[in-house]
Amino acid sequence: MQDGPDSHDVVVVGGGLVGMALAYGLARQGRGVTVLDEGDVAHRASRGNFALIWVQGKGLAMPAYADWTLRSADLWGGLAAGLSRETGIDLGYSRRGGFSLSLSAADLEDRAGRMTRLHNQLAAPATFEVLDRSALGDRLPAIGPEVAGGIYCPADGHVNVLRLFGALHRAAQTQGIRYRPNTPVQDIARHPRGVAVRTGGGEIRARTLVLAAGLDNARLAPMVGLRAPVRPQRGQVIVTEKVAPFLDHPLGTVRQTDEGSVMIGDSKEEVGFDDGTQSHVLGGIADQAVRMFPLLARAQVVRSWGALRVMSPDGHPIYERSRTLPAAYLVTCHSGVTLAAAHALVLAQRIATETWSEDLAPFAAGRFADVPQAA
Repeated sequence: MQDGPDSHDVVVVGGGLVGMALAYGLARQGRGVTVLDEGDVAHRASRGNFALIWVQGKGLAMPAYADWTLRSADLWGGLAAGLSRETGIDLGYSRRGGFSLSLSAADLEDRAGRMTRLHNQLAAPATFEVLDRSALGDRLPAIGPEVAGGIYCPADGHVNVLRLFGALHRAAQTQGIRYRPNTPVQDIARHPRGVAVRTGGGEIRARTLVLAAGLDNARLAPMVGLRAPVRPQRGQVIVTEKVAPFLDHPLGTVRQTDEGSVMIGDSKEEVGFDDGTQSHVLGGIADQAVRMFPLLARAQVVRSWGALRVMSPDGHPIYERSRTLPAAYLVTCHSGVTLAAAHALVLAQRIATETWSEDLAPFAAGRFADVPQAA
């Protein structure tokens, strides 16, 4: 694109994990990419993710999401290998399967029922096992006496998300991606050869625009004729000191990192844009983790924090190409780690080649026709 000194091929708005994965994938497709990052003032979901690559139980109310999640998980090995080869960074990627533990027989029955319904509605579902207390103890010897059983899904995994984020930024440098921090978008308008993005530093013209700005997509999407009725949902996380290895598989609420520390988190709070912490919530999270693994009672807490998930009304992603401004795309989700491979290796290719196919139609915001924009 040769429209002026600040004209660009593709502009990705959002420097979080979703935006960087898309930028990396677009650059791999031969597109010249510029990332506009709002900066540290952004309510970045990447600060609070649990680093899971999680398939188990996802998509009961939306089969397309279940298929998309499993597809991304299956692509993750290739993404991890490619990024490690390009950057020399070991991502700590592991796919040994994940567990969900139940502290009561009723909860285990409920989880098993949901997994069975999900399995039965998909053409190619992820496999799973329902394990009673005895069978689970053989797999996870450190569980406590209150654990009634659990679900095992071999498709689940996890990664060192700090290294993932670092690798994406390092790869961005080698791929020639231009990264502009502290550059919030003020306005977006049509341009004869694409879009014009107005920032505090001036106007940027782009042939293609990708909105991957998390919660700020609610403000930005209407500028290109789209809707993103997303809301913040707080999650609080605890990290302990490094302890002796006891957990080789991730759980949805507890995972031991490849460095030995333990991450604990299980809160879903509707508190607006408050990303703080509350002692009673953290206490409840810690108590549940100790009931599952009593040895954690002796572990020292290193830090805790709150962060905001990017939640659509049904919890599933929103992917859409603008009809009024076809150069603009919207990408928003709350599973940025799990879906990183699909974003980098599939969705970026669709955007780069302008082949937005029907399999993405279920993810359009039209399914929220009755939901106000500022949900």
